[in-house]
Amino acid sequence: MLWATILILAGLCGASLGQYNEEEDLAWLQYYLRQSRVASYNYVPYYEEESAPYAYSYPSGPDTEPEPGPEPQQASPWRCPQECDCPPNFSSAMYCDTRNLRYLPFVPSRMKYVYFQNNLITAIQEGAFDNATELEWLALHNNQIGSERMGRRVFGKLQRLERLYMSNNNLTRLPWPLPRSLRELHLSYNHITKVPSNALEGLENLTALYLSHNYIFEMGASLKGLHSLILADLSYNHLRKVPDGLPASLEQLYLEYNYINAIPDDYFQVSPRLLYVRMSHNGLTNQGLSSNTFNSSSILELDLSYNRLQKIPRVNTNLENLYLQGNQINEFSISSFCSVVDVMNYSRLQVLRLDGNEIKRNAVPPDAPLCLRRATVIEI
Repeated sequence: MLWATILILAGLCGASLGQYNEEEDLAWLQYYLRQSRVASYNYVPYYEEESAPYAYSYPSGPDTEPEPGPEPQQASPWRCPQECDCPPNFSSAMYCDTRNLRYLPFVPSRMKYVYFQNNLITAIQEGAFDNATELEWLALHNNQIGSERMGRRVFGKLQRLERLYMSNNNLTRLPWPLPRSLRELHLSYNHITKVPSNALEGLENLTALYLSHNYIFEMGASLKGLHSLILADLSYNHLRKVPDGLPASLEQLYLEYNYINAIPDDYFQVSPRLLYVRMSHNGLTNQGLSSNTFNSSSILELDLSYNRLQKIPRVNTNLENLYLQGNQINEFSISSFCSVVDVMNYSRLQVLRLDGNEIKRNAVPPDAPLCLRRATVIEI
């Protein structure tokens, strides 16, 4: 009985296989192998002919001579370079970060978000991004890119670029020209020494500028035309004067760790939205300040710690946090906070730090609790 069953099954299989000719068997086998390769590779579609990087070609017909592959700049607009990953569920992003790359791979034209950070890239050749005009985010931080090894107009055609990350490189000057579409520019931890007045010209959409930890000694009026700027981080530089012409849109200004010793009268009045000002670790003195320098109704946090102030500068009653530790202040003047002290007039100050000065605890005037009734932290 068992042998009869086996013979019947064998006959059925033979009959079934006999229904297909050899050509169909071969076609099925090719299809199966192709599907197997697709399943084993997660990032790029199957190609019948693999080729060297950047020399992308298509399979020739069976009766034609193979054509030479196109030049790198004519590469397929959708193929992902083999050095990178292009997730199928995020087809507009290309991840080439942290791979010890010493060069920029070709960027397909469909890409909007490209990540080259944490590599060993030293140069950006002219035309490197001419094919990828849809780019919106470009991450090049933590590399070794020098200004002298960048094409003059490498970002010129990226008219949709919104965020450019180039912190922690070897730049000695700002890239120029930059797309007018730019919203964030990250250039901290470089070797930039000067920002010419026209270096940021036309960037009317720029909202955040990061230039900290450079060697900048001059900014001029380079911020003046940035009508959308909200944050300017110029800390840890060599500035000896504040930048000219703050934008009216500015909300956060960071100038700590510079060499600034004076601020013009009404300097902050041109920025009615300014909320946070940090100028610690400079050389500010009372002689370099006017009586109304910091009397701005919009400022909520003011950091003047570790300067050379001998008196508490006058501040607006709307100020909430004032940091003055590490100065040379020797008196507690209540008029710095309240021009009139009564039930209806008082300061909104919540945090006041005066530690590390020359004030004695018993020097606090008796009307201080009435003026500073909102304060929860006062350190002397």
